Amino acid sequence: MANRGPSYGLSAQVANKLAGKRDAALEADILQWIQACLGERLPAGHFEDILRNGIILCKLMNKIKPGSIPKYNTSGGQFKLMENLNKFQEAVKKFGVSEVDLFQTVDLWEKRNIPQVAQCLSALGRECQRHPEWHGPCIGPKPAEQNKRDFTKEQLRASEGIIHLQYGTNKGANASGLNFGNTRHM
Repeated sequence: MANRGPSYGLSAQVANKLAGKRDAALEADILQWIQACLGERLPAGHFEDILRNGIILCKLMNKIKPGSIPKYNTSGGQFKLMENLNKFQEAVKKFGVSEVDLFQTVDLWEKRNIPQVAQCLSALGRECQRHPEWHGPCIGPKPAEQNKRDFTKEQLRASEGIIHLQYGTNKGANASGLNFGNTRHM
């Protein structure tokens, strides 16, 4: 494990804030979704411990999009298993998950920012709904689609007759009296 600093002061406040963002129900839903996608039981344990080595994440991505991670490590040292997380992130990015939703490798490996890991997996579950080749279970609400609207020229011209507050007056409002009687001292 890396040195995380003392358990007091600012580092403790940051750790407590991140721990406060965790949602146990969401993490349980994500694990159930992964289990349903893979069709196999996941090992018992905490959310971060189950996903930490990246093997299950690579299996999940290969199940969602076959061949997206052709080879991943099932054993080896820390760096070999951390490679699995990098391969998963690259595959998820190619699948269409936004860069903002991704997590850093150390977030999961060092169990630092687990809410970001949950956010990434939720985004992957939502993104599955956009891909017609995926017929398995999805998680989360369906992403919004484009709702293009076409207005006629008459509809667009109807707004030209409206005078907005920015164009007109604001009933004599001015900035006098904002200093509440204080004079400016030089």
